[in-house]
Amino acid sequence: MTNSGATPDPLILTLQFDAPTFAQFDGLRRRHFPAALNHIPAHVTLFHHLPGLDEAGIAETVAALARVEAPPQVAVTGLRFLGRGVAYGLESPALATFRGRLAHEFAAVLTAQDGQGWRPHVTVQNKVATGVARALLAELEADFTPFRFTAPGLVLWRYLGGPWERRAAFAFGENR
Repeated sequence: MTNSGATPDPLILTLQFDAPTFAQFDGLRRRHFPAALNHIPAHVTLFHHLPGLDEAGIAETVAALARVEAPPQVAVTGLRFLGRGVAYGLESPALATFRGRLAHEFAAVLTAQDGQGWRPHVTVQNKVATGVARALLAELEADFTPFRFTAPGLVLWRYLGGPWERRAAFAFGENR
């Protein structure tokens, strides 16, 4: 824990990539994200801020829902300009439905950010000058071909004020 109070730092829930997809996105992130700010690997955030005090309960809920869910197919559909960065947009009806179930379970503790609409994406560049971001967007769009991957599971992290600490992983479909 990095905070000075008694409340543990918040938890973050992300989608796990298969190995080739992770290598592709994390390689792009390492090349294009400012090194001094790049404390975490490439990821897709499902929830940005779950209560750190209830890590065991959150892990139990995520594990119970994930183990009966088939690994979702995820489409990488294009690129998004973020103003000061670039991200890959994703679509997955199955993953969106699964996230909705989790949001229902966590409704009482969701922040405004996590309670609003969810637009899944993988940020490969952020916090750069707008011109730098536009140049990367054009470069990546020139070679982009949509593709799909199967997400094997989820990862729960503890936010440490910049870096994240991996706390648990949950496989989809363990009880299917």
